[in-house]
Amino acid sequence: MKETREGRGDRTTKPSTAGSSPLILDIEDFKGDFSFDALFGSMVNDLLPAFQQDDADSAEGHGHVGGTDGMPNGHVRAPSDATKFAQVVSSPLFPEVDALLSLFRDSCKELIDLRKQIDGKLNNLKKDVTVQDTKHRKTLAELEKGVDGLFSSFARLDSRISSVGQTAAKIGDHLQSADAQRETASQTIELIKYLMEFNSSPGDLMELSPLFSDDSRVAEAASIAQKLRSFAEEDIGRQGISVSSVVGNATASRGLEVAVANLQDYCNELENRLLSRFDAASQRRELSTMAECAKILSQFNRGTSAMQHYVATRPMFIDVEVMNADTRLVLGDQGSQVSPSNVARGLSSLYKEITDTVRKEAATIMAVFPSPNEVMSILVQRVLEQRVTALLDKLLVKPSLVNLPSIKDGGLLLYLRMLAVAYEKTQELARDLRAVGCGDLDVEGLTESLFSAHKDEYPEHESASLKQLYQAKMEELRAEGQVSEGSGTIGRSKGASVASSHQQISVTVVTEFVRWNEEAISRCTLFSSQPATLAANVKGVFTCLLDEVSQYITEGLERARDGLTEAAALRERFVLGTSVSRRVAAAAASAAEAAAAAGESSFRSFMVAVQRCGSSVAIVQQYFANSISRLLLPVDVAHASSCEEMATAMSSAEGAAYKGLQQCIETVMAEVERLLSAEQKATDYRSPDDGIIPDHRPTTACTRYVKWNKLGTPLWHENNSIRRY
Repeated sequence: MKETREGRGDRTTKPSTAGSSPLILDIEDFKGDFSFDALFGSMVNDLLPAFQQDDADSAEGHGHVGGTDGMPNGHVRAPSDATKFAQVVSSPLFPEVDALLSLFRDSCKELIDLRKQIDGKLNNLKKDVTVQDTKHRKTLAELEKGVDGLFSSFARLDSRISSVGQTAAKIGDHLQSADAQRETASQTIELIKYLMEFNSSPGDLMELSPLFSDDSRVAEAASIAQKLRSFAEEDIGRQGISVSSVVGNATASRGLEVAVANLQDYCNELENRLLSRFDAASQRRELSTMAECAKILSQFNRGTSAMQHYVATRPMFIDVEVMNADTRLVLGDQGSQVSPSNVARGLSSLYKEITDTVRKEAATIMAVFPSPNEVMSILVQRVLEQRVTALLDKLLVKPSLVNLPSIKDGGLLLYLRMLAVAYEKTQELARDLRAVGCGDLDVEGLTESLFSAHKDEYPEHESASLKQLYQAKMEELRAEGQVSEGSGTIGRSKGASVASSHQQISVTVVTEFVRWNEEAISRCTLFSSQPATLAANVKGVFTCLLDEVSQYITEGLERARDGLTEAAALRERFVLGTSVSRRVAAAAASAAEAAAAAGESSFRSFMVAVQRCGSSVAIVQQYFANSISRLLLPVDVAHASSCEEMATAMSSAEGAAYKGLQQCIETVMAEVERLLSAEQKATDYRSPDDGIIPDHRPTTACTRYVKWNKLGTPLWHENNSIRRY
């Protein structure tokens, strides 16, 4: 819309006339922050000035209530009806309506024209956008084509660069190879010159280059000497296996043999010189000098001589006092009694000292030698083979199985206990040395080899030891029985039973047998690493226990049966006929009473023996179930075989018990018959003549008969219990 600035720049619009249509609206009016109220106001303000004045007056009237038109009470004074009517008649109600209608029509036309202009511009803009988009797509396609070309160029360039790089690398390799060949040729020329010096004359080392006599260049001299020696020996080897008989070759071979001999002499002299320097530095604890010498000596036979020389010069291998101190620490002073507990403490202290010494040496070896693991392997092997072996030879003196050592001196058991203690402690030493470091040495296998001679004959020594302990125990029990029998003052018949009671089966003795066997089984477990070997050794040891228990309880039952047999002989001795005098009959009755007393005592003794026999067998079975079975089950047939051996071993005791129980039954029946025939009176069955009520109390014969029946009742239970075991 066209605007004119007047006064303060208010926007005014010219009113339309009948002959012209001025431009009212403009496209610029609709740009930016558009307000319809502002547009409408700018269009009608010029045509409605009275309306603007009325608005102003209305606003002013509302603002001043107490003006001249107001009444004293505050109400506005209204104009009169006559005045209003006069105004209406004099002028039209809305005279600006025509102008406004014309203005609005022109505005509509202007808006339609503006819309057409905008549509035209929009169409033109769309056409321009389409053209520009087409150009852009075309340009983009050309750019993509150019980029593809650039990528192809870069790929070709990269390929060329790679090819150039490979060519440069090949050239570099060739140059490096040529340089290496040139260096090798130079060194070869130098080596040939040195070889000619060693080839001058046999045993002549005085005309050598200063290199071989300069102490500051010992490492270089050693390296060159080893190269010359290797080359000469290789050439001699080729000449030795060649079939050629050319004179020149033979001459060359003889010349190189001279060089080899001179080089060998020089290397030996140089090695000895380095070893002397190494020893001097070792005494002064100069680790840097020692390391330098060890590095040079590593060129001679991989440094084996230096490593062995260092280990051999350690004080613990060459000092006799150290070895004597080891013996005193473990075995005590000469002539003192040796016990396994003291030996265990001594070995623990000694092996701890050895471990600490090896640990200190390991620190030096790590700082000096270029191959410390090999040195540690040699050191640990020397410790086990020399120091430990020397001690074990004094500690473990293998006893003879023909002439067993006396029980007073400890017997075979002392040797076995010493062997177990030494083996266990030496195994701990091997583990400690492995933790410190021993290179590739199989320290566990080497430790096992120290005890191989003892372990090979261990089962025989263990069985012999158990037999020796059993024999010693039996001799002790027999000695106690003889002392008790000699001090008795009773008669012959009772003396036999009392003497036999001192040799009754003792559960305590069987428990001691089991304790010996448990100790032997623990040694079997210690010495046997393989399940099959362990099962075989355990089975042999348990068989010894079965033999001991079977023999012990069988002999005990046989001794108890001897009392029954003697009582039966006494009964048979005093059986008399019917035609004897009263005096003889009285003496016979007295002797029969003594025989009956002996039979009762023997009966009771045998029953006690049977009960203890059952308890002893139960102890063995419990021991087998708790300790032996788990060691035999991993091996096929071993468990079943041991069960069969246990049943076979107890069969002899079962037979003795069965025979004794039969004798007990015979004793009971014989005593019952004697009571019924000798002590039961005929008057005991006759009613009293005086009519008094008979006495129903049991007679003496009846009482003794019932007592013997009570004694015979447990026989069946004991017989069944023995057969069950």
